Amino acid sequence: MARRESDAGDCKRGGMVKTVRMRIRLPLAGLFLCGATLAHAWYEPGHRMINQLALDSLPADFPSWVREPANAERIVFLSQEPDRWRRTSSALLQHANGLDHFVNLDQIEDAGIDLATLTPFRYEFVEAYAGGRAAHPDRLPAPDPVRNRDHSLEWPGFLPWAIAEYYAKLETEFSYLKTYEAYGTPAEVANARANVIYVMGVMGHFVGDGSQPLHVTKQHAGWVGPNPHGYPTQDFHALVDGAFIAKAGITLAELTPLVTPARPLALEPRPDGRDPSFADVMAYLEATRRTLDPLYRLVQTHQLEEAGPGSRAGRAFFDERLLAGGQMLGSLWLTAWQQAAPDRVLRGVLLQRAASQNRPH
Repeated sequence: MARRESDAGDCKRGGMVKTVRMRIRLPLAGLFLCGATLAHAWYEPGHRMINQLALDSLPADFPSWVREPANAERIVFLSQEPDRWRRTSSALLQHANGLDHFVNLDQIEDAGIDLATLTPFRYEFVEAYAGGRAAHPDRLPAPDPVRNRDHSLEWPGFLPWAIAEYYAKLETEFSYLKTYEAYGTPAEVANARANVIYVMGVMGHFVGDGSQPLHVTKQHAGWVGPNPHGYPTQDFHALVDGAFIAKAGITLAELTPLVTPARPLALEPRPDGRDPSFADVMAYLEATRRTLDPLYRLVQTHQLEEAGPGSRAGRAFFDERLLAGGQMLGSLWLTAWQQAAPDRVLRGVLLQRAASQNRPH
């Protein structure tokens, strides 16, 4: 998640990641997991539900082997893998992985970058954002280097690029899988399918991160800046990540009947030249940001404090967010499978191999 510099500095000492109790307590808040390394969008149950809901959203003609129990469980298990990578004392891995779990859309706008024309190329964005940060030091001051051990505090997060890049990886995985299924050996097909399962599962984590509104804004740990609505300034991030889901007992069984079927994303060329899959990802994240005010109103009006009738609106909000993550993930999986053309280079290699094996010696 985006985070205040004091959180990162207070939590990482001597190269070890520690957990601390929230300085400002809210009901159900539990433990605050700190810094760039351990702040989650959803705890493990939420991520598992999103990957399972995505599986449930797929149409009947999607490859059936994906739904085989062992493969389905692997996809669900892998929903938490990128957060497991965050439980590390390595600043290098924290830097490389932690920034992919969130995007501070507000900070990008503060750098003078229009979200409507945001580049899909990660390193073009890095260059543009660095220039914007230098041009607007009043909006984006330099971080305290003492509190920036993993060199992440100067960046707004790279979640849209992580999702779009995983989508491209999955389309490539399906491309060579289709070719192996036509011309390869059973072992090659099995290995290619295993790779598809892995990418489906891991990318689900980042898509799930994108359904949690506190992961797309600077208002991630209590309201900062002008506050005309008097929203809470306390840090309630852990409440949203999982405390309310656990308290309310939200389960997969109650969400499954509400699943929206996955739909192929419209990937026609755009007049503005933007990558269409990246544009869809951005639309998804901006839609998530529009749920930020409703979330703050729920906290402000104490509708996340218990699991009974008084929290009915809170429960509906969480249900909708989990379902939105599952529906988007399923749509990305479905589109990658449908858009994947057989790998022509691999096809040539496999045909040449078959010809050499059939050639008389």
